[in-house]
Amino acid sequence: MTFGARLHAAVADRGPLCVGIDPHAALLTEWGLGDDVAGLETFARTAVEAIAPVASVVKPQSAFFERFGSRGIAVLERVIADSRAAGALVLLDVKRGDIGSTSQAYADAYLDPGSPLASDAITVSPYLGFGSLDPFIDTARRHDAGVFVLALTSNKEGPEVQHARVGDGADDGTVAGRMLEHLRHLNAGAQPLGSFGAVVGATIGSTQEDLGFNGPVLAPGFGAQGGTIEDVRRLFGAAAAVLPSSSREVLRLRDPEAMRDAVLRINHEIRA
Repeated sequence: MTFGARLHAAVADRGPLCVGIDPHAALLTEWGLGDDVAGLETFARTAVEAIAPVASVVKPQSAFFERFGSRGIAVLERVIADSRAAGALVLLDVKRGDIGSTSQAYADAYLDPGSPLASDAITVSPYLGFGSLDPFIDTARRHDAGVFVLALTSNKEGPEVQHARVGDGADDGTVAGRMLEHLRHLNAGAQPLGSFGAVVGATIGSTQEDLGFNGPVLAPGFGAQGGTIEDVRRLFGAAAAVLPSSSREVLRLRDPEAMRDAVLRINHEIRA
């Protein structure tokens, strides 16, 4: 099955919430853990055991594991393997973007089933030109994986690039709009859902861009960062599938049963 088909089935079964696994230093401290590999491992194991059996998608943020070096990467490998074994799809948040053989090496690291970091999908940055993503796109197609492209992020610096106009005419559109056009082309004719998605912040306020590109939207910022169910409905009405993404809303609960119940509750609220 393509990633789009697997995602469509997972969301229908478990709900659309994507749960981030972000073991930053402040959260480890809040859990009463040390900011070290032992604390990271306890946090990650507890979060995966609570969340992965009930969430459709989990999204580990690679940087929070990489900061501990090779031992942190080993924990990330376990997070990916255990989450997939529990039935969750893994969207690895790496936001890679490079060219040529370097992009291909990143694609092989994260999307090739033979890699210990192999995930169902990854996040990438298109701002070296969308064509620089070809190795990611081709590798994803070869292995039935997914790619989520940064399009409209909610960080305050984003509009400098994403809202810039393409070309000289008033109707030429924005850079973000051009990224969405590329995704529309990649997903054309895919059933029941394309495998190439966009990252669009749940807290961007509003957008005039056409989000109907037959692929999934990852919407970070949901929950503790301020994005609401009403925001999701208002912003993403034209999107084929939306994955509201939250980490703190769930992870700050610490107790495994409470985290599990929160995922079930939020999914129920979104569906309702």
